[in-house]
Amino acid sequence: MATILVIDDETPILESLEMFLSEKGHAVLTAATASEGVASCTKSRPHVVLLDIRLPDQNGIETLKAILNTPHPPKVIMMTAFQDMETTIEAMKSGAYDYLSKPLDIDEVERSLERAVRLSLFERVEDAPLSEGWTASRDVLIGKHPAMREIFKTIGMLCRNQATVLIQGETGTGKELIARIIHQNSPSSDQPMITLDCSAIVEPLLESELFGHRKGAFTGAVDTKPGKIELAGRGTLFLDEVTEMPLSVQSKFLGVLERREFMRVGGTTVHQSLCRIISATNRNIEERVRQGTFREDLYYRLKVVTIRVPPLRERRSDIPELAHYFLKKAAGTLGVKVRQFEDGILERLCEHPWYGNVRELKHVILAAALQSRGSIVLLEDIERELHSGPPCTANATSFRLESVEREQIHNALIHTGWNRSKAARLLGISLPTLRAKITRYGLTAPPPSKA
Repeated sequence: MATILVIDDETPILESLEMFLSEKGHAVLTAATASEGVASCTKSRPHVVLLDIRLPDQNGIETLKAILNTPHPPKVIMMTAFQDMETTIEAMKSGAYDYLSKPLDIDEVERSLERAVRLSLFERVEDAPLSEGWTASRDVLIGKHPAMREIFKTIGMLCRNQATVLIQGETGTGKELIARIIHQNSPSSDQPMITLDCSAIVEPLLESELFGHRKGAFTGAVDTKPGKIELAGRGTLFLDEVTEMPLSVQSKFLGVLERREFMRVGGTTVHQSLCRIISATNRNIEERVRQGTFREDLYYRLKVVTIRVPPLRERRSDIPELAHYFLKKAAGTLGVKVRQFEDGILERLCEHPWYGNVRELKHVILAAALQSRGSIVLLEDIERELHSGPPCTANATSFRLESVEREQIHNALIHTGWNRSKAARLLGISLPTLRAKITRYGLTAPPPSKA
């Protein structure tokens, strides 16, 4: 699981926490003084520290700052029997992940610790060598570029609340992945995350998909159906390509954000909206507001927290690590035997413009790995994928990316025997997104073979 360091001068608390955390499968370290704790942090690199606010040799706030200045700072959860506002604010301002009161509520400790461990493991993935195995359900962001580190910090901040988030970035930069990671590390991670691609549904049906409808509300409404807001419950609703939402739907959706309530199409009952809203767009949403095609009041409601994802060409230093990551994914999920790149490939990848961003890089690596005949991806395999289809210029970006994406989705469906759930996990996208793309690209399953 994870390595947890407990720093407290009360022996009973040390022993109790050590026993509890060990039973949960964690490796547990203990220290009775600040100096011992800081030394242990430097030497053992724990993922999370449980730190008492008052220690015999140093104030807990100063110890917190010292721990956060170690080479690989952990998440620090403060513990105290002294509940005052000033100390709490000072601890959180100084970088504490959480602040727990003594006597400790073991359920509260477990909840806080679980989120801290998950976030710490997620943040350290860029510093750790990629594992031999690949877990399809594990969502990670790769990158050491300063812009990516700022995104990591923002995600960490969002773990503590349910703020509305707007993610902006070009096609293929990983906006949906960021939304999933925010959800997975949020207080409502045990609740569903529901995705709605506003560009994949025709206007008359979008309102029904979002709000649900009552039986008989319109032709074809043979049953009452809950909408995406309702299905999200207390979890997360992710609205992809939110700028494609028609003005008529925008007006109604604004009421959800302002009053946290809605009605199904054709209904009269008011329902409560309890989910976090995360939206994303690859368009210039500010320009859409100026043009009058997107409501200004809705825009400001959506952008309580804004995450701007840089295009891959602006963080080329991350390309080698991303390439190795996708190669291991190919080995683990597609069953190919490739393990490494031929000399010169990483340099070639760093030179490419990548108008399709991380998604295009991923498709190129996976396609090259599938075509490879040995354990090494050759430069010619990469060149073939880079030059397939029309030249990838800025004007041809959409056509080129969609061509690559269609082929990759088709390959994943064939590989999984048209099991859409498995194919979605393989591709790293949600099942609703996969269904929308299958429809968009006109992909059809082969007829069942005759016995």
